[in-house]
Parts: sequence; C-alpha cells; structure tokens
Amino acid sequence: MTDATLDNAPRAFVRTETLPQQPAPLSVAGPLAWIHANLFSSPLNAILTLLCIWFVVVTVPELVHFYILDAVWSGASRDACLADKVGRPVGACWAYVADRFQYFIYGSYPIADRWRVNIVFAMFALGVVWLLWNRAPLKRIGVFYFFVILPLSGFILLLGGDRAQGLLRFLILLSFALAVLYLVLSFVPSLARFWTNPALLAVEQEAPPWKRFHGAKSLILLSLVVFGILAILDDRIGLLRVDTGLWGGMMVTFLISAVGIVFSLPLGVVLALGRRSRLPIIQLLSVIFIEFVRGVPLITVLFMANTMLPLFVPQEYSPDRLLRPLIGVALFASAYMAEVIRGGLQAIPKGQFEGAMSLGLGYWQMMRLIILPQALRIVIPGIVNTFIGLFKDTTLVTIVGIFDFLRTVEATLVDPTWATPTTRTTGYAFAAVFYFLCCWGMSRYSIAVEKRLAAGQKR
Repeated sequence: MTDATLDNAPRAFVRTETLPQQPAPLSVAGPLAWIHANLFSSPLNAILTLLCIWFVVVTVPELVHFYILDAVWSGASRDACLADKVGRPVGACWAYVADRFQYFIYGSYPIADRWRVNIVFAMFALGVVWLLWNRAPLKRIGVFYFFVILPLSGFILLLGGDRAQGLLRFLILLSFALAVLYLVLSFVPSLARFWTNPALLAVEQEAPPWKRFHGAKSLILLSLVVFGILAILDDRIGLLRVDTGLWGGMMVTFLISAVGIVFSLPLGVVLALGRRSRLPIIQLLSVIFIEFVRGVPLITVLFMANTMLPLFVPQEYSPDRLLRPLIGVALFASAYMAEVIRGGLQAIPKGQFEGAMSLGLGYWQMMRLIILPQALRIVIPGIVNTFIGLFKDTTLVTIVGIFDFLRTVEATLVDPTWATPTTRTTGYAFAAVFYFLCCWGMSRYSIAVEKRLAAGQKR
C-alpha cells in the first residue's frame, strides 16, 4: 500500500477531553421558560395573568401611597391626620396606632401592673420556642414547663389577689414536700444498705437509686425556682388582684387561643379514640358530643357558656366571666379536632394495628407508640388549619363582653381624640396585619414540620 493510499484512508478519532457543559436553551429552562409554563401556558392562564397584572398595577400604587408615602407616622391628636390641618393629602393615621398601642396590647389592665403581663409574655415566648425548636435541649422539662408551670404562673401573675397568693403558697409547699421526698428516696435507702452491709456501697455507687429520679429532680428544681421567684415578687412588689373585666387586647386574644389550642388537641385525641371505641356507651357519648358541638355555631356555644353554665353550679362557685368563654372555645375546638384526628386514624393501614398487637402491645401502648404518631403526622395540615381557625374565631368573644384585640381596636374608633376620616381604615388595617402575621407564622411552621417529617411525600 502506497503512502498516497494511506493518506486517503478514513481515520477514526476519539476525543480525550470532555466538552464543557452548555446552558439549557431559554425555551426549556430559565425565567422565560418559567413564565411560559406557569403564566402563559394556555389562553385562559394568559387572560388570568393579564387580569392579575392589571389589578396589581391599579391597586398597589394606591395602597403604597395611602399606607406608606402619604401616611402620618407621628402626632399627639387628630390634627396630625387632618388634611386641612397639615396642608397635604393624608393617608393612614399610624400616629393613632402608636398612641393607642399600649391599649391594644393590655386593654384596661392597670398601668402599674403591666410588668406582670410582660413577664407572662416572656414566659410564653420561652415555652413556645422550647417546644417548637427541634434542637432545643431537655424537651421533657420544656413540656412540663409549658403545660404545668406556665399556666399556674400565668394565673398567679395576671389575676393576683388572695386566691392567687393562696395557690402560690400551696405550690411552694408542694414543691418543698416533693423535694424532701426526693431526698428521702435518694439517700435513705443507700444509708440503710450501707449500715446493714457495707459491701453494697460499691454497687450503690455504680447505680445509685437517685438516678431513677433524675427527671423528677429537674422538674422539682424548676418548680422551686419559678414559684420562689414569684413569691419574692409578691413579697417585694405585691400582686394585687386585677379583675378579668379589665383584661383585654392582644393579651386576651393570645390567652383564649392558647387555652383553646392546648386543650383542644388532647381532648380531640380522646374524643377521636372514643368515637372509634368498641364500647357502645363510650362511642355513643363521643358521637353525641362531637355532632352536637359541630352542629351549632361558636356564637351559640359562647352564649350557652356565658349564660347557662352559671346555672348548673352554686352562685358562690360560678365560673369567672372570662373562664366561661375559655371553656366554650376549648370544647368547641376539641370537637373539630376530634374529626381531624379520626381522619388520620382511619388512614392508618390495618397492618399497623395487627403488627402492634402481634408484638404484645396493649391498647394504650399501641396507640401511644405506633398509631397516634403516624396519624398525627398525616393530619398536620388539618390540625394547623383548625388552630388557625380557632385563633381567628377568638374575635367572637366580643359577643359576650370580652375585650379581645379586635374589640379594643373598635373601642378606640369612637374616641374623639383621633376621630379622622382615615382612623377606621388604619385601625382595621393594623388588625389585619396582626392576624395575618400570627396565622402566617403558624402556617409556615406547619410546612416546616411537614418537610421534616416527610408527611407530604408521595409513596
């Protein structure tokens, strides 16, 4: 074969280096592709997108001008929010919100005692962070703090008076008694064993009995510290009684919603299990309660709690005017929560029940360890949705004369000191922002919990 033939022969070439990665076409990935796929994927979507753009262009600039650019941010009276007084267009009167902000938080709670409300707010924030933060240490102590220490401390601080002082003394004595009992159970058995047989001391040092009560020691110590601080405050400053008729504002809104949320979940679990019970009497009572409460509006429940509940108890034991709607809201929310949790229980495959029973678990062990954790994980969206609805329904307590946050806003609208054309709009806008931020926060946290527990993954 000649050299010319070799030169004209086909040759194969294998690339030894990879080509650099090329960006995807604009029609497949990128902003243009996202806009086409999500906003203009069909004629109907294109029309709806254009209508939304038109609505935003028409309304947003006006809202920005009214609530931000032309708003009045400082002032001592209505003159600051009147156009003829300031000589320019006037928007939202945020000076009115700033002037009445303390009333929006505390209602008519005495100014000299509002430090007590601030302490309860701080304790409540600590308890919420302790429970909801996934990496928070000592979770069991946090649960005890939130469900036992916080309610008792809040009652003592907010109400005050002889009844609260009596409860505080009882709690301190009980804590001391438990501390003494702990010391007895911790050290007396060790001393007794040592005197009877000193050789057992080494065994006691390896596994001392007080290790069994390590959790109880932390709970007793926490109770002594918290209630001891309250006793010092009562002795130095004094906790005078503040009638619940003076409570109002955000304090009452958070109180009613917190009580409803805390009590509705465990009551809902009990009612859901009762409705699925094989015992006819328990199932019948659960069904009657759930269907009766769900069949009437919350306003009816509040009226019954406010007017009918005192008729079933002696007058000297009549519930407080604020305690009545608290009970009504908690029972009302628990009925709806029961149906949400029952839906989660029905979604659990039968094999989970059979597997738990095959392990020899009893009914309550099976529910606590196997069934309920899965059911609650499935219905996280429904639970949070019920909580959000409950938080917004707290505004209905104004029907029975309770000054919640929205009622305090409405009460200030008739104040001649801030009677302007924009005061009402500003007050309701502030209330809308408050409720939105609280509900949005609960919603975002539930989404984070769902992602962490992988509750929304498709199987």
